[in-house]
Amino acid sequence: MKREPMVFAVAGMIFGFVLGYMAAGLGDQPSSDPHPRPGANASVRPVPSGAAAPAAGAAADDGHDHPVGPADPDEVRTLENLATRDKQNLQVRIELGNLHMDHAQYDEAARWYREALALKPADNDVRVDLGASLLNLGRGSDALAEFDQALKSDPGHKKALFNKGLALMQSGRPKDAVAIWDDLLKRYPGDPQLQGLKDQVERIRAGRNTGSGPS
Repeated sequence: MKREPMVFAVAGMIFGFVLGYMAAGLGDQPSSDPHPRPGANASVRPVPSGAAAPAAGAAADDGHDHPVGPADPDEVRTLENLATRDKQNLQVRIELGNLHMDHAQYDEAARWYREALALKPADNDVRVDLGASLLNLGRGSDALAEFDQALKSDPGHKKALFNKGLALMQSGRPKDAVAIWDDLLKRYPGDPQLQGLKDQVERIRAGRNTGSGPS
């Protein structure tokens, strides 16, 4: 898939509509990976101001339209053969993760992102992609741990902050999600890709205050 600038992302979440893991330059440093990743170097579609607030059980969004059906088995086999022959090949493992993520095969995506991180633990973009995969599998607490680890070394990582909010929502912690998104909005005021997020945050607050939303 064609490389796009990054944002925050993870796959399949509904912000009241399908956001689609993300696409537009938010100033991140380009990764060595020549292909876009749903998690780190792909970007999020802007959040429309009229969209409904994200549900507590919402899945993560990776910003890509997922092809129907599994990944091409021949392409997978070719990449897996390369990975088997070269145990130190970081890029082929990232590519396998990306390929499975694009086809919503999140278990396999997580597997290959983990292998990539075993070779390069400091790659926060891959780590956030792993978190995105886990979030789409409903493993909010595990995803949260990955986002937190990325944020330890890069507190301003946009995608990690955005997706950490999603993980907190999925974990039934809307108040904490709002705090994270408030921080994100303060760090990047006027960012076009965060358009509408402030409205979503206010909707969550209003729902909590009236008792009609997640507590």
